[in-house]
Amino acid sequence: MEWLVAILDFIGKQILNVPAYLIGIITAIGLIALKRNTGQVIGGGLKAAMGFLILGAGAGVVVGSLTPLGDLILKVTGAQGVIPTNEVITALASEKYGTQGAYVLVLGFIVMLLLARFTPLRYIFLTGHHMVFMSIMLTVVISTGLGAELGWLVVPLGAVLLGVIMVVMPAFAQPWMRKITGDDSIAIGHFGTLGYIAAGAAGQATGRRSRSTEEINFPQGLRFLRDSMVATALSMVLIYWVFAIWGLIVLPQADALAIFGSADAGAYIMAAFAQALQFGVGVAVILFGVRTVLGELVPAFQGIAEKVVPGAKPALDIPIVFPYGANAVLIGFISSFAGGLLTLAVIAAWLNPVFGLALILPGMVPHFFTGGGAGVFGNATGGRIGAVVGGFVNGILITILPALLLLVFGELGFANSTFGDADFGWFGSLIGAGFIGGPIVGAILSVVIAAALVVGASVFQRRVVDTGWVPGKARDDRFAAEAAAAKADSK
Repeated sequence: MEWLVAILDFIGKQILNVPAYLIGIITAIGLIALKRNTGQVIGGGLKAAMGFLILGAGAGVVVGSLTPLGDLILKVTGAQGVIPTNEVITALASEKYGTQGAYVLVLGFIVMLLLARFTPLRYIFLTGHHMVFMSIMLTVVISTGLGAELGWLVVPLGAVLLGVIMVVMPAFAQPWMRKITGDDSIAIGHFGTLGYIAAGAAGQATGRRSRSTEEINFPQGLRFLRDSMVATALSMVLIYWVFAIWGLIVLPQADALAIFGSADAGAYIMAAFAQALQFGVGVAVILFGVRTVLGELVPAFQGIAEKVVPGAKPALDIPIVFPYGANAVLIGFISSFAGGLLTLAVIAAWLNPVFGLALILPGMVPHFFTGGGAGVFGNATGGRIGAVVGGFVNGILITILPALLLLVFGELGFANSTFGDADFGWFGSLIGAGFIGGPIVGAILSVVIAAALVVGASVFQRRVVDTGWVPGKARDDRFAAEAAAAKADSK
């Protein structure tokens, strides 16, 4: 059986763990189903894979520019606590649970395909790294909860839970995705979905008369700010310089200069400026990568939908929505970070002393990607106010939920690390809490939870998604009526 373990480990870590390869393979399969010639299949698959690599390169630039800013903020504020990082905890957990995690990953993907084929939840989750994160988290929680005697249940139970979560979350978010993109061709495949749904709902509740972030009317002298790349870069320059100057004031000069590796204060300030511009470059690269992927993947995916899972939609990573609200991404990011800071203060003052919740420090990377996505969702239903409130709500969720998950890991003997995005928090806490009642109870509750999610999502798909419900329709109708009246008055 060692050869089978090696093969599954290779597939899980070297193929399914690389989103670009997965996207390229899916695109090639779709083109084959559409009976394209060999050249078109190879070219389309490679272009889709390269588009995802471009997206990843942009994300790497963004992460690289945000890391020193995060270090700077922590040093000038003196905050202490846990920064949720999916990659770090996955790497740590893989040392002990990597083999079982590979089984869960591969079999979970098959469970997802079966659910997409035989239930109304026709979504194919294609964000490979998030599959890996979720498979490892589920493996840790389940294997620790079951113990050695029932260890044989870890893989089948984990695979079922992974397959379920990969089809139900895209279904719950689809009405908002349809509102954002204007059609039903793609879905969201990212485990921050609870935050995006909450942002869309919050935007609908608060921004009934607020115009879109993309309709901001700048004065003549500020028209250059309508260029999203320029506006993003300038905003980040302001943020970097505020904290950089703060660092020079409150930190020993040597410590402040060391953050950017600068020789003097002038070089330090300009290094902050350069990092801010790098952030803008990274966002621009991400947007280009998204357009490249969509240009190849969506047409090819129709072939898979027709042959394997009729009517299926590709569920893609969160940057896929960034081009639909470039200004909203920045607004959501800043608002999410503010929500994280406020929630951190609440935890420190109340929830930590009373309930023992860990201090979850706001990481710049999760707040950018999930906060930016939440801003787009909030803007779609509530305009500028929706983007602000939606991002803020997301910031609260990705601070509270990791703290709750850390409590569960503590009870299960896996403390001092946690996953960051919203779905890891609520799903992991829910599954882990069941195992506190014992291995048999936990296993039964896990199956019940999986069944309830599939049934609930299927009902939601039939009664809400398939009937064409549009969130924020009343706001859209009001704006349309006002535009029609204004046009009539002008005649």
